[in-house]
Amino acid sequence: MKFLDEAKVYVRSGDGGNGCIAFRREKFIEHGGPSGGNGGRGGDVVVVAVDGLNTLIDYRYQQHFKAKSGGNGMGKDRHGAGSDDVVLKVPVGTQVFEDDRETLIADLTDLGQLVTIAKGGNGGFGNAHFKSSTNRAPRHANPGQEGEERWLWLRLKLIADAGVVGLPNAGKSTFLAAVSAAKPKIADYPFTTLAPQLGVVESDGREFVLADIPGLIEGAHEGTGLGDRFLGHVERCRVLLHLVDGNGEHAGEDYKTVRAELEAYGNGLAEKPEIVALSKADSLTPEQIKQQMARLKRAAKKSPLLLSSASGAGVPEVKRALLAIIDAQGGTTRKSAREAAPAWQP
Repeated sequence: MKFLDEAKVYVRSGDGGNGCIAFRREKFIEHGGPSGGNGGRGGDVVVVAVDGLNTLIDYRYQQHFKAKSGGNGMGKDRHGAGSDDVVLKVPVGTQVFEDDRETLIADLTDLGQLVTIAKGGNGGFGNAHFKSSTNRAPRHANPGQEGEERWLWLRLKLIADAGVVGLPNAGKSTFLAAVSAAKPKIADYPFTTLAPQLGVVESDGREFVLADIPGLIEGAHEGTGLGDRFLGHVERCRVLLHLVDGNGEHAGEDYKTVRAELEAYGNGLAEKPEIVALSKADSLTPEQIKQQMARLKRAAKKSPLLLSSASGAGVPEVKRALLAIIDAQGGTTRKSAREAAPAWQP
């Protein structure tokens, strides 16, 4: 399935039905009177967060969503039928913006959360509604109210407990494949990852969601490379795992390059808790490891971890470190499937 995290849609709610002007005329009924029914309400346009979706690709092929109008009122006090709502199903973590792409209307972070983005028009009153002791035969009715129409932007920000950042070919996808069942594309050229990937990581009988985004290079906030648009998918993460390639020329400079892009992007990413790790340790000599670890420690001002996703060395320690910060941030991680499943009973 192709990944799409932004889509522009047009929505229009239904118009309300018109009220009816009618009078009762029946044989053997001495006193007739007004009998015009009310119009029905137009349908709303609502957005609901559902399970099982992780992309907005459906809205590339359909951009217009219009609810039907309510039914008109009729004689014999028959009211018009209300119209059904139009429901836009989106992944959890989707934000709804106005056409200016800045005004936030709704942020759907919970499963089943529902937001009305265009209300249907109310139906008009029929002349029976206006009957009173002083106006026994009203001869007017209300038209239905018009619905709302607007252009909107849907923007998906994946919900994950931890996010992996780093330069291209820093070993982010290899790490995700090593700790989860995800199967990201892995190759020996830059920008192998073109879209964010999610995986469920198990550690000490607990589970958390890990997000891998395409690599950042110098000038990403200005559009260089794939830009920084995918950083939105780690905005909700409680902790960042910053991987630095041990085979790079200078681990400290590589670290500073990514940190500069995080600070330029803003939105609180630079202030998030961070775990720094030197990757691809299996391809380094002890002297290279010592030199790169020292450079990275000076740049990050903290002791980095050492790992090799290919051999598995250091991977359990990184997972435990991520889990500890997620718990400290108040994260609600899940139990693993083996522990969560009830014991079989005959």
